[in-house]
Amino acid sequence: MFQYIYDLFGSDIGFFRIFNYVTFRALMAGITSMVFSFFLGNKIISYLYKLKFSESVRSDGPSSHSVKAGTPTMGGLMIISSLLLSLMFWGNWKNQNLILLSVFSFFFCMLGFRDDYEKAILKIKGGMKSRVKFILSFLLAFIFCVLFYFFTGEAKEDGKGVTFLITDLFIPFFKGPILNLGYFAIPFSILVIIGSSHAVNLTDGLDGLATGTVAIATSTFCIIAYVSGTPNAANYLNIPYLGGAHEYAVFLSALTGSLIGFLWFNSHPAQVFMGDTGSLFLGATLGMISIMLKKEILLLILGGIFVIEAISVILQVASFKLTGKRIFKMAPIHHHFEMIGIKETKIVIRFWIIGIILALLSLSTLRIQ
Repeated sequence: MFQYIYDLFGSDIGFFRIFNYVTFRALMAGITSMVFSFFLGNKIISYLYKLKFSESVRSDGPSSHSVKAGTPTMGGLMIISSLLLSLMFWGNWKNQNLILLSVFSFFFCMLGFRDDYEKAILKIKGGMKSRVKFILSFLLAFIFCVLFYFFTGEAKEDGKGVTFLITDLFIPFFKGPILNLGYFAIPFSILVIIGSSHAVNLTDGLDGLATGTVAIATSTFCIIAYVSGTPNAANYLNIPYLGGAHEYAVFLSALTGSLIGFLWFNSHPAQVFMGDTGSLFLGATLGMISIMLKKEILLLILGGIFVIEAISVILQVASFKLTGKRIFKMAPIHHHFEMIGIKETKIVIRFWIIGIILALLSLSTLRIQ
């Protein structure tokens, strides 16, 4: 909305020029979404209580989790609502990729909502069938990739005028693209989105764990998006210049603000859980933004916590099927640490610290190449 005001009056009224500065709009988007989260928080939690959208707790999990039974779930509605409301004010809706990102973030949120609804209201054990959830996730990811690669994405230039293809693959610590994926970019990108969405979903098992680690990742991507969309910064860092990418910084700042606001209610002891409504859409959003920024491989570093959580589940299942023995006392790995006696809050804070270290390492790759 404010970008539209600038387009109408910016040349006539000097004050309105501030609405054209991405740094200002990104900062205000983050603050606005945070305020919306605080304002909407208690109202949404009360409404979820009223509708009995409560979380069920695994009987084979840590005994300390029994007190969490009945806590409202679907808190992802708070995150997506604050995000979209903030973007209405501060986003530049002329940017097609901003629209694409916002629409498909919402779609993934609704997919997670349906899963939570089946578990909480319809009392279907396990919620939506895994096969159905996978097929729907695949379709959403496929449509997103087709739209991005064939309609909204295009070849770009870096700060020195060197062109690259939108299907090029970049690897951290290496200058320039190492491989052009061609049509294989679509299945590769689908794998990134689905893998990221399910990895974050697995991480969402302790109060504030997924919320905090995703906030660290989105704030890091926010910085990367800004420098990638700024010619001088991209030139200095020898990274691809992506025209219009700094607009993603507004989206990511708004998302980070929403997460910080949600963390106020989701920190231990949690008043609300994000549920699949939040975790699926957050993971998918990280995957989609990594594709838009050409940082798909970097996501493995930045989202190292999510990767470890997913690998722990894969190893646990594989080991049990092959040998009949379990590697961990319980998977994902954050539950293993609980089972050996480490307090929930200490696990969460330590994972946040690891997330911050991985974020700093990810930012270092912008220059070390």
